[in-house]
Amino acid sequence: MSAVRLKLASLNGKAAIAACAIGLFAPIGSHAQQQGAEGAPLEEVVITGSRIKRANLETASPITALPQEEFKYQGTSTVESVLNRMPQFTADSNENGSNGSDGTARVNLRNLGSSRVLVLIDGQRMLPVETADVNFIPSALIERVDVVTGGASAVYGSDAVAGVVNFVLDKNLEGVRFSAQYGSAWHSNDNSYARSVVKDANYNLAKSSVWDGGRADFNVAMGLNSADGKGNATFYLGYRKLEPVTQDMRDYSACGLNLGGDADRLVCGGSSNNQWGSFVMLGGPNNGRTFNNTKDGAATWVPYDSSFLYNYAPTNYIQRQDKRITAGGFAHYDYNDHVKLYGGVMFMDDHTYSQAAPSAYFQGNVYPINCDNPLMSAQQASILCGAAAGTPTNINTFVGYRFAGAGGARRDDLRHTDYRLNFGSRGDIAKGWTYDTSYLYSTVIYDESYKNDLDLTKGARALQVVSVDGVPTCRSVVDGTDPDCVPANVFNAFGISDDAYGYMLTPTFTHGVQTEKVANLTVNGDLEQYGLRSPLASSGIAIATGAEYRTEELTFEADALAQLKGTKENAGKFDVRELFIEADVPLVSNKPFVDELAINLGYRYSDYSIQGGTGFTADTYKFELRYAPVSSFRLRGSYNRAVRAPNITELFAAQALGNVAAQDPCSGADPTSSLEDCIRSGVTQAQYGFIPECPADTCVTLGGGNLALQPEIADTYTYGFVLEPSFLPGFTFSADYFDIFVDGYIGAVDAPTVINQCIQTGSQFFCDLFHRDPASGVLFGTNGYITATNQNTGYLQTSGMDFTSSYGFDLGSILPGSREVGSIDVSFVGTWLNSRRIEQLPGLGSYNCVGLFGPTCGQPTPTWRHNVRATWTSPQRTTTVSANWRYFGAASLSSNQSNEFLQGDDYISINRRIAAYNYFDLAATWKFVDSVEFRAGINNVFDRDPPVIAAGLLSSFGNGNTYPGVYDPMGRLVYFGMTVEF
Repeated sequence: MSAVRLKLASLNGKAAIAACAIGLFAPIGSHAQQQGAEGAPLEEVVITGSRIKRANLETASPITALPQEEFKYQGTSTVESVLNRMPQFTADSNENGSNGSDGTARVNLRNLGSSRVLVLIDGQRMLPVETADVNFIPSALIERVDVVTGGASAVYGSDAVAGVVNFVLDKNLEGVRFSAQYGSAWHSNDNSYARSVVKDANYNLAKSSVWDGGRADFNVAMGLNSADGKGNATFYLGYRKLEPVTQDMRDYSACGLNLGGDADRLVCGGSSNNQWGSFVMLGGPNNGRTFNNTKDGAATWVPYDSSFLYNYAPTNYIQRQDKRITAGGFAHYDYNDHVKLYGGVMFMDDHTYSQAAPSAYFQGNVYPINCDNPLMSAQQASILCGAAAGTPTNINTFVGYRFAGAGGARRDDLRHTDYRLNFGSRGDIAKGWTYDTSYLYSTVIYDESYKNDLDLTKGARALQVVSVDGVPTCRSVVDGTDPDCVPANVFNAFGISDDAYGYMLTPTFTHGVQTEKVANLTVNGDLEQYGLRSPLASSGIAIATGAEYRTEELTFEADALAQLKGTKENAGKFDVRELFIEADVPLVSNKPFVDELAINLGYRYSDYSIQGGTGFTADTYKFELRYAPVSSFRLRGSYNRAVRAPNITELFAAQALGNVAAQDPCSGADPTSSLEDCIRSGVTQAQYGFIPECPADTCVTLGGGNLALQPEIADTYTYGFVLEPSFLPGFTFSADYFDIFVDGYIGAVDAPTVINQCIQTGSQFFCDLFHRDPASGVLFGTNGYITATNQNTGYLQTSGMDFTSSYGFDLGSILPGSREVGSIDVSFVGTWLNSRRIEQLPGLGSYNCVGLFGPTCGQPTPTWRHNVRATWTSPQRTTTVSANWRYFGAASLSSNQSNEFLQGDDYISINRRIAAYNYFDLAATWKFVDSVEFRAGINNVFDRDPPVIAAGLLSSFGNGNTYPGVYDPMGRLVYFGMTVEF
């Protein structure tokens, strides 16, 4: 349980977990547990959140322990799905992201961002923090997951600002363990409102009932002890496959939804880059006007209207296709008390595809069209060129022509190959002194190929067409610059030939390698051996001190075409040298009204060297207090000064353009903002009223790295208590308050805030971040964007309380005279959020996102979340039946708030509030024989749909008109599996 102390019994050198109650969160050990099995004394062990080795160490930092059973009961094959259901976590990158996904799965603690969470494997860094992909974790070997709230930089170094997630793996397996599981979504598309909206747009409806999204997971592990009993080797191999699901398979995502009317309803929107072909004139007699090819295939233009919108949703994924292979092994051997060798090798190859609508000549890229192009009709030439029709004159245009006849959606082929090697030795130095020295090497290899996408250079050449002996021919063929060019007939619907598609659609390739190396030496000392002990305490002072050296290096390469489209190459390196010390000081124990009083102190000094930069130093420290007036009631509190140094991507990433969900209030024939306001954002008087809107509510930002970044500084506080009443055996309850303040956080000011602040307040700082296309004034394409490069900005702050409880009892104890009917374990974890405050720039003012969601606040942040699990275990302990209740509180739209940093232009009624969500899950296990266990379950038993939200109101990790990482996007999930051990 998040509040109870961690005491690990040890047998034959193996730290064994005292029987965890089967439930969502379970205590590891108990207050009365002073000895291991068969009376063996507890060995000194290291717990998450401290480097002190001590048999009875209790941490003052709240630690939530998630037992391995929870992974069985949730039936998921992805680690992040289990963690995201915990109230302390907010969904981050996962398998439900598609267009723009990097293919990873990350964890976000306290909604402070995945980069502020340090992910560990058995107390050592998993991978470089910005590539901490939890797909890497072999879920079949998870023994438990420890989650530490608040800063832990004094113990682990940079990045542990929001906290630490430590995956403790089973590395002492003896025998063979095989597990297999298959799951699938069973969903009824019965959202009448969403279906009516799709039907009104004359788009295809999703099937009324679907079985899809299959997920298969196979794992085998084997281990053996050495003949002399001093060592063990454990090996594992895993394979996982997720089947893709496109958005047209769900009624809530079958089209891209926009706000309609007075923002009181939803309508199917889409993209003006349509399959018939649209044209925005940037010159000529119709400058600023938009025309469209007719739908009948004739070479005729008519004025553009919303009937030409393209439904880009159906081919996008709501669950990505993914295949993952994991493999590795661990070994340890106790040569003697002074040399205990250990090490491990881990490998992952994860291959996934993101998918989006077919490519296009996208508006925003300026294409000159020659007025003597033989593929144009006389009517089209007259509209485009006027009196210049039939001459070599070029007129600049935005072309929006969707390649619906190209035979395939855009496919982003993403592959991550990760390696991790660690080895070390630990043992006794002298009486009371031990050492642990280790070396860790990890590398992440990233390969991406973006397929079925337009080569911008070839696309431009294919539009420059002249007549050669009556045959339409590319001008580049005539002048010899590109003999392979094939003309693209964009002047009638579906007019582009297969040969032209073959010429223009060219894949791009990028390749990145990131490595991390960590060398660590830790020395533990029991100073009681030298008489250093409080006269009122039963145990002496214990310390841990040492040094660490860490280096990270990044190389990112892109082919010429990827660079032409805006991808930038980059490379960089930094290293850090650190010294640390930690002390645990018992002050009073076993006295009247003072069962225990102790403090824990820690300090770390870090010196960073940055290639091409100036470097910096950082000091981190902690103070923790534990006080138990009686054995059944404990108080605890902690203060941590933590830092997050800029990661290698934030430092060295080249500046590049990227899409962002936003809309330009100065665009359209009737802009929502005044000419005066728009002029401040860079609009000229001539452009006002003629600026095209950002297609599909997607504008562009310019992001990138900054070598002048400094560390984020965080102050974290926790206070709480633990109750384990002796009159109610098996019951625990804890409550812990947390307050995390991150100053000078590294980030970019988000586009909606830039737009709102410039337009509504006239702030020169924000208005200077506008870079409008000089020709058209747009905020998309290659020349129009919002500047959003990395910088040390304002502050992040969050506070609230975690509550956890568990109670286990035999049913026979409350049913006198009854036969044995088994036992019940009930566990509860809930989080009440008090604040999630953001100040984007120092002194600018702040806003609080608790209870809100939307373009600025992002994913919903409810005031209250909880999980409750109740599990029945049969008397013979061969069968369990478990029910889980997940509650996610309501959230209101941030754009409707009065705060100037959140407020939008108009009040929005249709999505003003997302109601509270209740999900119910059922699971069961059955041991056929001792070595064979079957399991099955249903998550989201009542098949509740996620909330339907307009695409323009979504923010980070929004997809398919909802937040698929927060709410169950697939509907009801049914799974079954088995584990065999021999």
